[in-house]
Amino acid sequence: MKGPNQTSNLLRIARPHRKKIIVILLLTVGWSLSLICGPALVAYAIDQGIRRHSERPVEVAVIGYFASALASGVLFRQVVRSVTNTGERVLQELRVSVFNHILSMPMGFFDSERTGRLVSRMTTDMDALENLIQQGLVQLVSNALLLLITLCVLLIMSPILFLFCLISVPILAAASVWFKRKSAVAYMSVRDAIAQTMTSLQEGLSGVRVIQAFANEDVVVRGFNGQNRAQLLANMRAVSISARYFPVIEAMSVFTTAGIVGIGGYMSYQHLIPIGTVVAFALYMGNLFSPIQQTSQQFDLLQSAGAAFRKLDSLLNIEPPLAEATEPRELNAVGAICFENVTFTYAEEAIPALQDINISIDFGKHVALVGPTGAGKSTIAKLIARFYDPTIGKVSFGGIDLRQASFDSLRRTIVVVTQEAFLFDGTIASNIRMGRPDISDIEVYKAIEEIGGQSIIESIPGGIGANVFEGGSTLSAGEKQIISLARVALIDPRVIILDEATSNLDPATETLVEEALTRLTRGKTLVTIAHRLSTAQRADQVLVVDNGIVAQQGHHDELIQVPGLYSTLNAAWLGVGGSKLD
Repeated sequence: MKGPNQTSNLLRIARPHRKKIIVILLLTVGWSLSLICGPALVAYAIDQGIRRHSERPVEVAVIGYFASALASGVLFRQVVRSVTNTGERVLQELRVSVFNHILSMPMGFFDSERTGRLVSRMTTDMDALENLIQQGLVQLVSNALLLLITLCVLLIMSPILFLFCLISVPILAAASVWFKRKSAVAYMSVRDAIAQTMTSLQEGLSGVRVIQAFANEDVVVRGFNGQNRAQLLANMRAVSISARYFPVIEAMSVFTTAGIVGIGGYMSYQHLIPIGTVVAFALYMGNLFSPIQQTSQQFDLLQSAGAAFRKLDSLLNIEPPLAEATEPRELNAVGAICFENVTFTYAEEAIPALQDINISIDFGKHVALVGPTGAGKSTIAKLIARFYDPTIGKVSFGGIDLRQASFDSLRRTIVVVTQEAFLFDGTIASNIRMGRPDISDIEVYKAIEEIGGQSIIESIPGGIGANVFEGGSTLSAGEKQIISLARVALIDPRVIILDEATSNLDPATETLVEEALTRLTRGKTLVTIAHRLSTAQRADQVLVVDNGIVAQQGHHDELIQVPGLYSTLNAAWLGVGGSKLD
């Protein structure tokens, strides 16, 4: 679903700075008027001073010229400072707005959107806008006003010569329309190519261990080179369009100036206009075509920035499909999780991932979701956490439809613990207090003690003050899991969804983490996506999911006595001495 259009987004971002924008426009008008004074003073000196052999008009013109030049320098400096400062502040707010919007999107958005593309929006597209602000925005704004004011002055000075200037307008207009149409498409292709290159780079960096493990460097580099070449070709197409447009502007400038000198000279010889007016007109051609030429030279920058903003705008216009209710409700402290006639289909997929699910999970119980890969276990867990909304039916907690719950209440009540604990750059303490950033170190220690993880944390040099690098690369899997569980303990949710967090740990560490889980989940509802039979054996209830339906449910001891998928999985496990359920 699309939200506001591009213009409304731009106005929304610029609205808080409208006073500064008005001041910038006034300063730019003043700067443009100071430039306009020069040729007019030259005409005055020639017609009133030189031709009449009078010194006074020449002296006045010289003084006025120096004054206008000084004013031009002062005003232009202020324009540059004001435009740059305001533009950078708008850009800063845009970065925050885009990043906040990305974080507000549900999990389904990230399932279909490449990380590299989002990184490209926040880096290369933002860089294109910053280049416009730093290098071209002042010229674009000032040249537009200078061109407009110059046209008005030329019309007043000599309507006949002004009409001759208009001869070039149709050619300039046709060339500009062609350039705008072609370059817009070309620069959008450039932005897409850059995003693809960034995606390839991001995947290569994220999967560098796998790439090196399988000696696949050459294949990955060839893939990156292909994306890089596509970016090169897109840039070359954009440059070729500019190379055909700019010479037209230059040729029309030379042609029009030569015509003005010829026609104006003849009219002056016939005493139809003063010679000073002809000279002023010739000088004004610089004010007329110089802005066009400079703007044309900045068109690459403008089109690149325009394409970048359209990409960012399209991202901002994506409305999160999971909207908070108009009058959100607080979830109850306790309650059963209920699925009522729930069917769910992922976007762009025809076959439902879940079909007509009706289950109830009593509060304080441990439920294990069991089934083969792709059966729908993770989908059930995602619906409980409201990462998605059901296509049909409803999911409720304590009798309240999750779609009616406030996001804050939902995230405080239901928490997901993933199999791979993700840690952020910072300290152990900052990672633990992520859900409650205002708490003290004492409370952080209490959360660690609550799950019995103090021995693991204390074994790390620096304790909770130890630095954690990106992804927790310097910590073991067990240490990362303890930090992740302490983070959950600090929030103290009512429901914990666990993507079996101990399946990749060594036995000793697994015991410590399982003890921490036992402490953490005491008195809470625990829903586990079980990958091992031992987990299902300990659960109060087992839900056997197969092909999007709950095929069986009950306790482990009951299910192994009944012919079905669960008893088959159990027999296979006992037969091979393994422990995997999927």
